[in-house]
Amino acid sequence: MADSDMKTVLHRYLDAAREAILWKLDGLDEYEIRRPLTPTGTNLLGLVKHLAGCELDYFGDVFGRTPDIVRPRADDDDNADMWAAPGESREFITGLYRQACEHADATIGALPLGAAGKVPWWTPGRQEVTLHQILVHMIAESHRHAGHADIVRELIDGTVGLRRGNENLPAQDESSWEAYRSQLEKVAREAH
Repeated sequence: MADSDMKTVLHRYLDAAREAILWKLDGLDEYEIRRPLTPTGTNLLGLVKHLAGCELDYFGDVFGRTPDIVRPRADDDDNADMWAAPGESREFITGLYRQACEHADATIGALPLGAAGKVPWWTPGRQEVTLHQILVHMIAESHRHAGHADIVRELIDGTVGLRRGNENLPAQDESSWEAYRSQLEKVAREAH
């Protein structure tokens, strides 16, 4: 496969994750998209904010293409990129993410897969990277967080799925899913 074809395939997988993460916000109010539903505070809008920073860092700073995009910082909070502050609206965070993705797309389009970059926050000896490596890294990172978002969204209102129009689950009604869940609970208790 030619490098240009490989880049197109990798970019398509990254775009699928981007679409999925934004879809998880659809139809929810401000409380629901900010609501922490895990012991570590995972929330939908925070996942989008985190991925915006990742896109900017990995496709910007790593390749010396630092974007002229203002992003929020809170140096006194190690988790500041995982939640939206009161003044950071849904529109601001999703807009930041879209800008970050546009900048990343420009980097992906401008550089060959073998283009060299440096990730200064990675362990010495692993800091020298290529665009190919960063595309793979960001596909994994984005799909990982899209999976987190899928679980958080299911906890909020039961909506699940890979992406809009493709839930990627068997078509079952609520009672079938409850029976399935009960069966799994029974098996888990018996294994205990």
